[in-house]
Amino acid sequence: MDQKARSRMMMGIRGKNTKPEMALRRALHARGYRFRLHSTNVRGRPDLVLPKYRAVVFVHGCFWHRHKGCSYTTSPSTRSEFWQAKFETNIVRDSTVRSTLLEDGWRVATVWECALRTPDQVAASCDLLSGWLLSDECQIEIGGKSLPA
Repeated sequence: MDQKARSRMMMGIRGKNTKPEMALRRALHARGYRFRLHSTNVRGRPDLVLPKYRAVVFVHGCFWHRHKGCSYTTSPSTRSEFWQAKFETNIVRDSTVRSTLLEDGWRVATVWECALRTPDQVAASCDLLSGWLLSDECQIEIGGKSLPA
């Protein structure tokens, strides 16, 4: 693939309002949950902020945020040093943001893209997230392997 084509493809990748995020938002809203989107008042600009529950939700792409053990976590074969540095920066930033939010009293949920690929997975993820919101747990991670088969 030439540089122009790769550049055009990369520019088309969105950082917010992605398909997995929209699917989760629709499911949560249908269950009566109300939230703020991409709030700049909260560290890390979480995808969803649920002030009533003092909770934030990040919908992470498996490729960009390096979901361990996931088949969607592949690495490009070209410019491997660049990509490795990029991925490591993302991982460190995610960890720092999560720690800071927890220290500030927020509850943090991470929902991986692989858990939102089918309507059944979206419903199951939403069930897990709903249960977590009503619990006292500080954090949860919902990925393809944490969902019932």
